[in-house]
Amino acid sequence: MGSVHDFKLYEQSVGEKVLDCVEIDGDSGYQGILRFHKNSLMPKKKTKGGVLSVVEKVANRCLARIRILVEHINAKVKVFKIVAYRYRNRRKRFGLRMALICSIINFENRN
Repeated sequence: MGSVHDFKLYEQSVGEKVLDCVEIDGDSGYQGILRFHKNSLMPKKKTKGGVLSVVEKVANRCLARIRILVEHINAKVKVFKIVAYRYRNRRKRFGLRMALICSIINFENRN
């Protein structure tokens, strides 16, 4: 099957099924998500030859501060290689193993 972009995976699996009350934060790779989900936050991109205003820069920085926490957690999960590669074990146990990995990460972050 090969690699699949996150947004294509979102379109195929979740798409319009996310409730409107849920707020989705995405990076610039999720351009076009507003077609599926109106309550989405995306960083503002400067136009070609244009400049971002101070308010837009501050808003982008606030989004980045929130998103970087999520990206760090994703990186810690990928250390265990359960999501970095194709999962080749029983599908029934994937949820259990993922829960165990997430609880190990939560335990590490508390101490």
